[in-house]
Amino acid sequence: MTEKMEDSDIEDSENGPKIYLPGRPLKKDELLVHDPSAYLMLHEAQTGAPCLSFDIIPDGDGNNRTEFPLTVYLVAGTQAETPNGNSIIVMKVSNLVKTFKEADDDSESSDDDSDSEDENFIAKLPKMESALARHRGTINRLRTTVANGSVLAAVWSEFGRVSIVDLKQQLQTITDPSVPSVKKKKKKKKNVGEPVDPLQVFTGHSDEGYGLDWSPVAKGVLASGDCKSDIFVWHPAEAGWNITSSPLSGHTDSVEDLQWSPNEANVLASCSVDRTIRIWDTREHGSTACKLTVKEAHKSDINVISWNRREPFIVSGGDDGFLNIWDLRNFESNNPVAILKHHSKSVTTVEWSPHESSIFASGGEDDQIALWDLAVERDDDPNMDPQLKGLPPQLLFIHQGQNDIKELHWHAQVPGLVISTANS
Repeated sequence: MTEKMEDSDIEDSENGPKIYLPGRPLKKDELLVHDPSAYLMLHEAQTGAPCLSFDIIPDGDGNNRTEFPLTVYLVAGTQAETPNGNSIIVMKVSNLVKTFKEADDDSESSDDDSDSEDENFIAKLPKMESALARHRGTINRLRTTVANGSVLAAVWSEFGRVSIVDLKQQLQTITDPSVPSVKKKKKKKKNVGEPVDPLQVFTGHSDEGYGLDWSPVAKGVLASGDCKSDIFVWHPAEAGWNITSSPLSGHTDSVEDLQWSPNEANVLASCSVDRTIRIWDTREHGSTACKLTVKEAHKSDINVISWNRREPFIVSGGDDGFLNIWDLRNFESNNPVAILKHHSKSVTTVEWSPHESSIFASGGEDDQIALWDLAVERDDDPNMDPQLKGLPPQLLFIHQGQNDIKELHWHAQVPGLVISTANS
């Protein structure tokens, strides 16, 4: 577990930090502190206004990167206090140094040269450079793709519009020192970035929404779903995108999340407040496009789904705090192959690891991110700690420290790297 329980009023080493087990209430004089030995790397940054959604931008620095320090590129959308105070934030986060220390690693220098120590500390600080693009309204969800050499962001606005934005200018600003940064301009008003002209704006949804996903198979193909139950599919054309004239219909309430198949160009999954998960053939239209349905997949609203890249599994998370694993080979049996319960409040984000087919991460309104491994089975050791017997054996790791987790993503090019955003 990532958290330790520390008695702040006891200095006796025999009563020092203890491992925290989920569900155990804290005493009045106890507090949770993270265990640095549980992370190879742990860093935190603030974006000003909270971000409901973000995505990781693929880069040209190579795959399967394990050497530190790391550099990552991100794009996020804000939830500001006023509609005109929102931005799309493109970020370059560099000098992400390894924070894990071996037990016998003594980083304290015997040299009393304070200037040298200060320089060493500054050298180990991560660096974040950002470029902002002005956006009117809260950004409900944001997803990126690379198509025809361009990094594109699809953006769901609280005002019911879906826009596609080319991030070329913002990426140039944060990668090329010769390009003037908009952050350096002196303005009387709070900086929210320069206005940007979207490549396309779709106003055909009858309400705002959250469902949004780019196809990993058919480049440039997008799906968007709204709170009125409609799903539209976008196909790239010579000038912009052609959007289906009639939506995919079948859900009876808000479409909360969409996931394209990692293998089939025309297969799409959706989940809804109506408690169903549906599989669509997007070559067809209207209600005939829905080919498979799981009814009452959760006891309440289904918020998120994720499609495994290597195995025929979909994981879903709902307001009931449950995580259900569905086998597409036996989808309509309405029987998940695994039911996992740890989160005490709504699950708001879930994603399979792109590198390990049995591992996924989940997060929720209970301020926790959990890592799970479906390959782990329960140990029938009779000497097992009774408190451990109450935990799902697949629960590997818990991260805390953020309030109201909104989204998490695995970095496809850096095995084991998880990035998250929260209301805090």
